[in-house]
Amino acid sequence: MLIGVLLFIGMGTILIQQCTPQSNGINSRIAANDFVGDRQCKSCHASQYNDWLSSDHFKAMQPANDSTVEGSFNDKTFTADGIVSRFFKKEGKYFIRTQGDDNRYHDYEVRYTFGYKPLQQYLVAFPGGRLQVARQNWDTKNKKWFHQYAGQKIPSHDWLHWTGNAQNWNTMCAACHSTNLKKNYDFEKDVYHTTYSVMTVSCESCHGAGQLHIDYIKNSAYKDGEKVKGSYMQMPKNTDQAGQINTCAPCHARRSEISADLLATPELMDNYIPEIPSTEFFYADGQAKDEDYTYTSFLQSKMYNRGVRCSNCHNPHSGKLVLTGNGLCLQCHSPRYDDYSHTFHQAGTIASECKSCHMPGTVYMGNDLRYDHTFRVPRPDLSVKYGTPNACNNCHKNKSPSWTAGAITKWYGSNRIYHFAEDLIPASKGDANSEGHIMRLLNDTATPSIIKATALYYLKDINTRNSSQELLKNLQDKDAQIRYRALRSLANFPAEVWLTASAPLLSDNVRAVRIAAADLLITVPSGQVPQSYYTAFTKARNELEKYILYQTDFASGNVMAGDYYLKLQDYYNAEKFYLRGLQKDTAMNYARLNLSALYNATGKNNDALKVLQDALLTDAKNDRIYFNLALLYNEMKNPAKAEESLLKAIALKTNNPRVYYNYGLMLQQNGKTKEAVGMLGKGLELSPLDADLNYTLCVLYVQSNQIDRAKQYAGVLKKYYSGNPAYDKIVQQLGL
Repeated sequence: MLIGVLLFIGMGTILIQQCTPQSNGINSRIAANDFVGDRQCKSCHASQYNDWLSSDHFKAMQPANDSTVEGSFNDKTFTADGIVSRFFKKEGKYFIRTQGDDNRYHDYEVRYTFGYKPLQQYLVAFPGGRLQVARQNWDTKNKKWFHQYAGQKIPSHDWLHWTGNAQNWNTMCAACHSTNLKKNYDFEKDVYHTTYSVMTVSCESCHGAGQLHIDYIKNSAYKDGEKVKGSYMQMPKNTDQAGQINTCAPCHARRSEISADLLATPELMDNYIPEIPSTEFFYADGQAKDEDYTYTSFLQSKMYNRGVRCSNCHNPHSGKLVLTGNGLCLQCHSPRYDDYSHTFHQAGTIASECKSCHMPGTVYMGNDLRYDHTFRVPRPDLSVKYGTPNACNNCHKNKSPSWTAGAITKWYGSNRIYHFAEDLIPASKGDANSEGHIMRLLNDTATPSIIKATALYYLKDINTRNSSQELLKNLQDKDAQIRYRALRSLANFPAEVWLTASAPLLSDNVRAVRIAAADLLITVPSGQVPQSYYTAFTKARNELEKYILYQTDFASGNVMAGDYYLKLQDYYNAEKFYLRGLQKDTAMNYARLNLSALYNATGKNNDALKVLQDALLTDAKNDRIYFNLALLYNEMKNPAKAEESLLKAIALKTNNPRVYYNYGLMLQQNGKTKEAVGMLGKGLELSPLDADLNYTLCVLYVQSNQIDRAKQYAGVLKKYYSGNPAYDKIVQQLGL
């Protein structure tokens, strides 16, 4: 079978919240605790309660009525991207007349408000327990309607359409806007029975269920002086840095949730899998690019390394900053940093504010300005070299990065203090030089753990002995994110490399790590799993399956499930989930690629071909589709179509070295050795350490008696792939 299966390991973010309890020796009791509602807290915590009433948390979600709705519903109209919407009231209720999923206009009742500053969104009820976020938002500062996806004409059945999966409250939004939310998705019926204890983000969202705490305070033992640490509450007063961050992270991080069954534990990755700052969602230097929130950024920062907690800057109850302006930073930093000699901008201007340079802002959701929490020094010199953004050019948009880099040199001299971005950026490229940069990041004790995890993620694309050994070494790291990413990257290496070393992690003390270990070991025959770990394997695999099935209300979650069952060679369920994913998102071509691989694996090549042809109708400029078509046509004994597809992938400037490898082999088989060498060389430009490309070129040069040139490629095989019998043989033949 020639078609490679595309395993969709990472999933789109599903924003679902449940706060992580602090470890205090009473986890079993807390797990059985009951939610009592915010009003039970008011009598003892009036100050905090009143602060909360003024917060964004309090207004996260509310019933739509005259006191909560900010938008103008006085028979107003708004036109955006070909859609004319009307906002009006009828019998005391709020309505939006707009286009539905059938391309027709309907009157939709607004049931709830969602947020309030700087924008307010509106929720509409649909069958199946769904709530959908209307595409029209109210700008509370400028008092006007606006379209969050300005300029995008979104078809009625598109995933991003306001009636589609991307704008579904139950999946995308709910648990970060309500307290003790239970999604309760019924996969078979594709319906929700979502519940919550409090509609909005209340006291118990962060402090946990309050019944035990109230009972304890009312108990005579408490009045007699008997004290229990934390008083049966999560995140009590003076909670340490880890406790605070892990309580806030579930909503202030880009992450996926593992299960509906939340574990009472201080370890975040028992319940969530946070994103790392890879180039999938971040810039190559680690700065936020997509809507990435703050957790991953903050863990890169010096502030985090020095023990700074969320509450050092933010009032946890009102959500407001504890001080305004540069005074916030001067709590810890010397006043000289607020002087012109440091800022080189006039005092009192926006440009002289610390956040302008060290927390550059990005607008999300159309009008929501959010600040990067990496707290880094601007590096326009890296912008010049690599094209990454920098804070200086955020303001000086009419100047080049070279100009701003010159200004920095003029003010601060030519020497820059090392930043991990200097290695992280080239590490992300996956070329011949990347491995060295990755190793420097991993061996530097000053590298933040979240960056080391990212470096391990990049090692997946560098299939060398050094890389595999580094990944294996990091399976023992104390940081769960590092162990998790090492396991994920090992999936790109042969099983004999990792089988023995990864099996112990089936019993890891962190659920995400156990899941990753199980996902790795299901790819080998069950008889190869070490017998002493088989019980742990069974338990971890059950956790893995629960994790995967929990995501199936989300389009990409169905592809995850399809991939899972494809690994198990359960083709019936794999097909079912791929097709379900495509129902939710018709543009999701990686589902089609994997579905085609499934049909190929089961001998249904005509079906596989039809799926790939459908994929081209969605995206005719996707080089991966043409590559898979080429492999399929080759298997179907149609070399002319296979070559045509490879040439189309090349014409699209594919970055996949396997395209050039396969076309090089085809040319060589057709007696076009010179052209084959040229094509293989192009593949090697993209992946200089690729073992197959180096080996094939080495063999071709040996066959043409160009020994010196053959030795060039044999040297790579010797340095990075010693231990492979075929490679070692040709290396020995060449006398290396």
